[in-house]
Amino acid sequence: MRELSQMLTEYLSAEAISVVTALDGAAALKLVAAESFDLVILDVMLPATSGFDVLRRLRQTLSVPVIMLTARGEDNDRIFGFDLGADDYLSKPFNPKELLARMRAVLRRTGGGGKHSSREIAVGDLRLDASGRDASVDGRALHLTGAEFRVLELLIRAPGRTRSRELLTERVLGRKLTPYDRSIDTHVSNLRRKLAERKCTGVEIRNIRGAGYLLTHSERQP
Repeated sequence: MRELSQMLTEYLSAEAISVVTALDGAAALKLVAAESFDLVILDVMLPATSGFDVLRRLRQTLSVPVIMLTARGEDNDRIFGFDLGADDYLSKPFNPKELLARMRAVLRRTGGGGKHSSREIAVGDLRLDASGRDASVDGRALHLTGAEFRVLELLIRAPGRTRSRELLTERVLGRKLTPYDRSIDTHVSNLRRKLAERKCTGVEIRNIRGAGYLLTHSERQP
């Protein structure tokens, strides 16, 4: 752990990236609570507390983008990480250049709303602030991960239009869709659950078989 942390610090610092490290879960949680970070790189194999537990606690209050590192590349671990709110996943051993590329892709996707013509988007009771990456339903905060927010933003900007899984994978996760990749489906499932928990009526994310996903809106019945 210490060697990996030192190696990444040296590599990323050489790329003009400011790096702060923690060698266990408790220290990581304290750091994130005390400071503001653009992105978190989180190793699953932490001493005492697993990276999954740290991610679960992070997601209770924060939507900071998280890239998970793990030596275990099984689909179940990837799906579990995405279920907890990870934005991307990289199996060890890995090339630092690939990690840097993924970091840049995530940061591009979460860089705010300056490139969009409208900062706030509203469909019924659902509102998104693209610049602040805030979402709410009827004034109540909707706590989304970075990936979930980007999925919702892509869908809400084109209500009634089907967005392919290929497009969503490229725009949300920064990579090409591969066979058996169900990452986007997991993010959509989590998004649907959170909308249902906030009782977001009239807004539905539909799965168009063989095509992708679309967002529909119907007015509330009196």
